[in-house]
Amino acid sequence: MDLQHSYAALPPHFWSAVEPTPVAAPRLLAWNAALADALGLDPALEARAAAIFSGNAPPAQARPIAMAYAGQQFGHFVPQLGDGRAILLGEVTDPHGRRFDVQLKGAGPTPYSRNGDGRAAIGPVLREYLVSEAMHALGVPTTRALAAVATGEAVFRDGALPGAVLTRIAASHVRVGTFQFFAAREDHAALRQLVSFVIDRHYPTLAGHANPALALLEAVVGAQARLVAAWMQVGFVHGVMNTDNMAVSGETIDYGPCAFLDEYHPAKTFSSIDRRGRYAYGNQPGIAQWNLARLAECLLPLIDDDGEAAVAFARAAIEGFAPAYREHWLSGQRRKLGLATEAADDEALARDFLEALQAVEADFTLSYRALSGATRGDEGGLPKTPAMDAWLARWRERLAREPGEAASRAAALDAANPAVIPRNHRVEAALAAAAEGDLAPFEALLAAVRRPFDDGPPQRPFMAAPVPEERVTHTFCGT
Repeated sequence: MDLQHSYAALPPHFWSAVEPTPVAAPRLLAWNAALADALGLDPALEARAAAIFSGNAPPAQARPIAMAYAGQQFGHFVPQLGDGRAILLGEVTDPHGRRFDVQLKGAGPTPYSRNGDGRAAIGPVLREYLVSEAMHALGVPTTRALAAVATGEAVFRDGALPGAVLTRIAASHVRVGTFQFFAAREDHAALRQLVSFVIDRHYPTLAGHANPALALLEAVVGAQARLVAAWMQVGFVHGVMNTDNMAVSGETIDYGPCAFLDEYHPAKTFSSIDRRGRYAYGNQPGIAQWNLARLAECLLPLIDDDGEAAVAFARAAIEGFAPAYREHWLSGQRRKLGLATEAADDEALARDFLEALQAVEADFTLSYRALSGATRGDEGGLPKTPAMDAWLARWRERLAREPGEAASRAAALDAANPAVIPRNHRVEAALAAAAEGDLAPFEALLAAVRRPFDDGPPQRPFMAAPVPEERVTHTFCGT
């Protein structure tokens, strides 16, 4: 495994050297052969994956480090967090020249563990594996899982749970909180190095820009606007949008207490620790902008020596989030409603559809999926209410102004609206079975969510919304 170490080449106060802690009996639970192939990894690696990706036998070229960062957790600033249970082995370059981090999660304590054990239980490991693969298949920018390895050891949370280690692949693990770590220490030299690193890694077209810090801020604002709009199209609720969980690459990172909407409501929360709904589904765009404002604060000394001018430039960049997000959200909604052209009333049409769903607690995913049937006169999958009837009449009038035939429009709708998401009750059932040693439910659900726009036999068992007694109302981080 050919590893490089661009982040470890930064000064030592960016990271701490740490070795993975060996485990008792590593056993491969899941191997992402498609991702391994995309990365250009040797297929023979799978045979040694349990030892390598448990941390028992890291690659000879590994230079394991834990990254330092800070973070705003539920609005409260913590000046030092860092990788408390994650260890970066190094980076690989895929056949297209793109660089990716290879990180172990649950590989033992680090200098940032804050008295934690640095371990992970099988449930959170397989949740991240499953949901990140689903997000990738849905077309949402995301980190991905290469391997999940059982450790043969117990971890202790509310009780004893089987342990596991996840291998996460990311464009990088630099977060808003990474910038906050150095800003809190007024280390402007480190901030400049970090700006240069991120531009080189993620935004190379900005190289040589007259104001690199401002250009980077604007680029990250754009990336996050695209990302959060993509979350909203599929009903994804991150659950813990702290600044240390916002990657400047624009990828979804840290699948802790995440969940997907069943019935639509913008105030939906699932995370057991989000007691006030800060990170509710409908709050996610606003929280993303708030997090980006924290990034802007870090960069002010680099944007301009004149403090007032720096604030003005940064404010303009942050204010650009809302129109960029609206543009991406509306573009996604047009696809979900089968609209190939643009009209002035499209946003009202999209929002009124959601209001009609909310009024009767209709299922988010299945209602959008039912629109393809409605183009053929089959409205059985939609709520039968006066509001929906009125909306359908407006929608059909809008479709009448579109080019193309109904058959092609129905196919486009099916390609935009998934039939399958990782429904919370299905995920919880699969993880509970895996904790008892039965991986079959996990593997079946994984196969289904990897083809979310199909509705064939592998997908059908996972398409239905939960009945009331199956609904999952709380999810847990697992740390």
